[in-house]
Amino acid sequence: MFVNINAHPGSQPKVLGELGQLSRSRVILSEFRYDSGTEIFGQAEPADYIYQVIEGAVRSHKLLSDGRRQIGAFHLIGDIFGLENGAEHRFTAEAIVDTTVRLIKRCSLEHAAESDAMVALDLLNMTTSNLQHAEEHMLLLGRKTSLERVAAFLMEMDRRLSAAGVMALPMCRRDIADYLGLTLETVSRALSQLHGKGILDFLGQTQRQIVLRDRTRLADLGL
Repeated sequence: MFVNINAHPGSQPKVLGELGQLSRSRVILSEFRYDSGTEIFGQAEPADYIYQVIEGAVRSHKLLSDGRRQIGAFHLIGDIFGLENGAEHRFTAEAIVDTTVRLIKRCSLEHAAESDAMVALDLLNMTTSNLQHAEEHMLLLGRKTSLERVAAFLMEMDRRLSAAGVMALPMCRRDIADYLGLTLETVSRALSQLHGKGILDFLGQTQRQIVLRDRTRLADLGL
């Protein structure tokens, strides 16, 4: 389920930096809270809004014809997603954990971009960033071994998640496997190999909290 937690215009906060400092009169903002596992939008649904993660984490995925799931991206706090160059969403987006997202009407943002060069530049930068991520993900899936894929994933999460030396992964190993195009068993085996090599340690029973002991060796594997 989801809950609207920002129904009153007077309580709407400013959108975060990537979207520019837009006045409330020009861009309408709303915030919604989604329970873990709840769909935020579905593939082929109208792309009427652009989204930003305020708390929690989101996964974007497609279901293949044989029932397998391919995760295209993980969206973490501050990330913007749902920006399409067509009228429909190409992926389904789901909350990985209890998540709060900010919704921005796409038409309002496009109208603002017509008269504000900074907003137009922000939109171009977001589009370029999405394209770069897609290219890197394609390379990862097509040319790297399973151990290299897991190492590259950990390097990506280290850049985006680490605080006080601990990487707290919101996603489970099944999510990681579907992102990397691997089986759950292969991901678990690769993580065990990295642990055995002294490159990382696990904290907690779920092993979602990771401490990287040797980033240099990890980078050598993930490049």
